[in-house]
Amino acid sequence: MTGTRVVVLGAGIIGAACARELARAGHAVTVLDRGGPAAATTSHGEGNVLVSDKGPGPELELARLSRRLWPEIIAGHPDAGAVEWEPKGGIVVATTEAGAHELDRFAAGQRAAGVVAEPMDAGALAEAEPNVTRDVAAAVHYPEDAQVQPAGAASVLLAGALRAGAALRTGCDVLAGVVRGGRVTAVRTSAGTFEADVFVNAAGPWSGELARRLGAPIDVRPRRGEILVTAPMPPTVFHKVYDADYVGAVGSGAEELQSSAVVESTRAGTILLGSSRRRVGFDDRIRPEVLSVIARKALRLFPCLDGVPVMRAYGGFRPYVADHLPVIGPDPRLAGLWHATGHEGAGIGLSAGTAAVLRDLLHGQRPDIDAAPFRVDRPAVLGEGKDL
Repeated sequence: MTGTRVVVLGAGIIGAACARELARAGHAVTVLDRGGPAAATTSHGEGNVLVSDKGPGPELELARLSRRLWPEIIAGHPDAGAVEWEPKGGIVVATTEAGAHELDRFAAGQRAAGVVAEPMDAGALAEAEPNVTRDVAAAVHYPEDAQVQPAGAASVLLAGALRAGAALRTGCDVLAGVVRGGRVTAVRTSAGTFEADVFVNAAGPWSGELARRLGAPIDVRPRRGEILVTAPMPPTVFHKVYDADYVGAVGSGAEELQSSAVVESTRAGTILLGSSRRRVGFDDRIRPEVLSVIARKALRLFPCLDGVPVMRAYGGFRPYVADHLPVIGPDPRLAGLWHATGHEGAGIGLSAGTAAVLRDLLHGQRPDIDAAPFRVDRPAVLGEGKDL
């Protein structure tokens, strides 16, 4: 299929990664976005490249594939410094005996799946994170966890696509699809009509609405998260450190607030405090009560942060699917339409693997991992029993 005309709908990190892979494979790629590159969900995340928060299963396999690919992508790019790649590892702590039991069980399952998950005693934890609370019942070190600067990482991926011949068009809001003989052959946008052989829906939280406009709705909805950013500080936090409650918050489908302590530093010296998850549609108002919960839980993990100035707070929308798995592959209802979405808060880390899987499927090749769990025609994506 070399030379196929591909339009990627969305210039966030998923769209940028897909555009890079497909352009490097010889396709004629155009990336469309109604705003600017990495201007929405991607720029409102923490930049996590994690295996620690995923239990055995397809998402973990996708995460491990991505973790292998990221260093290769960075090594081959002249502006790799913009990615701010930090393979600093993660530490998960449990502050209760019940949490310790669950963390031990979860880590054992991950080890069986090939993840490096190293139990830490109190001395090892204090050496690795001298400022973390000593009120810890269990801790596990995940040396494979890493962090990137989200917008920088997306820009490097998009630049790789452009160097391989891709084109970028911004200010293009997709209005409708042009369908002939059961195949989408073009999209009508606010900036004109674009024809292609393949259209990749990589619009993140807006993927559901975009798919509806194209005539093949999928049940991808926004889930909001907020992050606090401290003023720059001396070195204080040396890994991504989070409470074991985080895994449960990620996996929950509840609409009400889900929160857990997640604390990590950046190269600029600021400390990011998360995390929260709320299903509130596209309501983008910052809620002080949510920020208060985040701060309180972060202080329990790092009491030394008491009194540290908070420089700013921001929030963003993540593409939520009810079964917590991404959507990757062709839409069986509409030829020519493909999807790469539904990663919720893991899109930064999963982007490289997602693009590789999409490329292989488009070429009729077997991906490095089983792609069947990510298929479009599953109940959680088609919204069976729901009004899309």
